Amino acid sequence: MSKLQKAAALRYPQGADAPYISCTGKGNAAETILKIAEENGIPVVEDETLVNVLSIQSAGELIPETVYEAVAKVFAFVQSL
Repeated sequence: MSKLQKAAALRYPQGADAPYISCTGKGNAAETILKIAEENGIPVVEDETLVNVLSIQSAGELIPETVYEAVAKVFAFVQSL
């Protein structure tokens, strides 16, 4: 049995208290999120643990404090590209 694909997209607008979840998806919705990211040159970082936490949140919510460090590492990596 294969695992269900999951994806979460984040935004961190200037002046925001923390990054927020712009969308999440599972299965076909996750594939669509990843396809849109690829088509628009948006970097994708694979982190199964992080996406499991983010995918149970609602779009528009700030990321949970428990994942601040992991998300900071993702943003640092993306900025280094």
